[in-house]
Amino acid sequence: MYIPAPFAEADRAVLLDFITAHPLGVLITGSPAHGLYATHLPLVLHRDRGAHGMLQGHIARANPHHHKVGATAEALVIFSGPDAYITPGWYPSKAVHGKVVPTWNYVAVHVTGTVRFIDDRDFLMPHLDELTTTHEAAQAHPWAMSDAPADFVEQLARAIVGVEIEIGALEGKWKLSQNRSDADIDGVITGLHASSSAMDQVVATLVGAHRAPRTDGHAPDVTKKKSP
Repeated sequence: MYIPAPFAEADRAVLLDFITAHPLGVLITGSPAHGLYATHLPLVLHRDRGAHGMLQGHIARANPHHHKVGATAEALVIFSGPDAYITPGWYPSKAVHGKVVPTWNYVAVHVTGTVRFIDDRDFLMPHLDELTTTHEAAQAHPWAMSDAPADFVEQLARAIVGVEIEIGALEGKWKLSQNRSDADIDGVITGLHASSSAMDQVVATLVGAHRAPRTDGHAPDVTKKKSP
């Protein structure tokens, strides 16, 4: 991933926290015989397994992805976060020199590592229990695997294949207007906060949180929504 210096995030804890908060990844593999292939899937992160961590998930047995790679293969997993369109109309510098263009702000983490597909009930059942327990925890009445008939769960488990990715490297890109002037950043924050989009509100807060210290000694209130 191309990451200009102002947008680079190298803190391992920050990158792993991001994966935990945005667990739907895109698993991408490639081979001379099958070319590129991608699968979207939720992944559970185990920080203490392997040298840099481990991701675990599952795919449908009918998904040909597990036939398109060998026993192990190199893989890329992409995790995406909040994003927003940035219009140059929000930049005060537009009125000064006009040398501005639209862009997109976003947050993303890329994981590269070794993937293997696991056709093993002893792997799948604990994984499914962990996955559902993790994501049901916020529900008022959490669903558990034991709520469904055991034979039904077994039948569904036979229709999936486990996935495990040993993390080799992590890359993070927080592209949040850090390369703009203080005035332009203020304009971006104001413009995003004026939007009715919940995602734009999130990005506005991220832009404020990741800006460099202001050269004029003042820090704007990035948490308060601005009026249109």
